[in-house]
Amino acid sequence: MKPLATLCAITTMAFTMTACKQTADTHDADVKAIQDDEARWNQDYAAKDSDKIAAHYADDAVLIVPGAPPASGKEAIRTAFKPLLADPALSLKFHASEIEVAKSGDVAYTQGTYTLTLTDPQTRQLVNDQGSYVITYRKQPDGTWKAVVDIVTSEVPPPASPPSHK
Repeated sequence: MKPLATLCAITTMAFTMTACKQTADTHDADVKAIQDDEARWNQDYAAKDSDKIAAHYADDAVLIVPGAPPASGKEAIRTAFKPLLADPALSLKFHASEIEVAKSGDVAYTQGTYTLTLTDPQTRQLVNDQGSYVITYRKQPDGTWKAVVDIVTSEVPPPASPPSHK
């Protein structure tokens, strides 16, 4: 009977110690990793490197930008960026004003502002845009963070429609 009581006591202590064990708090490291990733992402836009830009997205990511249908999947996002990256005038910079990581440590989001300069394909004139963005991230099995939803909203009103001739 004594060995059974000892075994029960040891098992109870093991369960108690396991239940009380805290998981490592990685919040600050996760915030820093996302900040660093967005800094690299800005560098990748400056270099106009479509492969590196696409690498910031998860395979099932969605990109939602003004004036275009959502691009679903990393390859669709890469394709959507090709004309933009071919523009010699392209300049895109963004900066998060807020980074939140869930207590679970597996999802996060950034919210911030961007500036964009590009050439209008119809008028061949430079367009300066600015606005806000929200990116939702998911932590990957290897510990890196990938964008799963990237939503951009412009503060610049769309150009007026040409008058219709009826």
